[in-house]
Amino acid sequence: MSIDPRVALGALMAALEEHLAAASSQRRPGDPAVEAAFFTLADAFEVYDDALYEAYGEVTGLEVMDDGGAEDEDETDEEEDLEILQN
Repeated sequence: MSIDPRVALGALMAALEEHLAAASSQRRPGDPAVEAAFFTLADAFEVYDDALYEAYGEVTGLEVMDDGGAEDEDETDEEEDLEILQN
């Protein structure tokens, strides 16, 4: 079943608003409401990107970063950049 990209975009915008509200009202780092809003946002983004592709053969070109590898990936990129600069 394909979803209208405009409907998916509306859900994505709502998820962005929800994430902003959760982030701006968090009481402590690691607030579960922020985490839940993040996952809702990630899901809404994937639905939008899929709907955009199905309807028009286009994608946003953006990716959702997972929490687990983001720091390791950044460190690896920084190390590679330093190696390039040193050579």
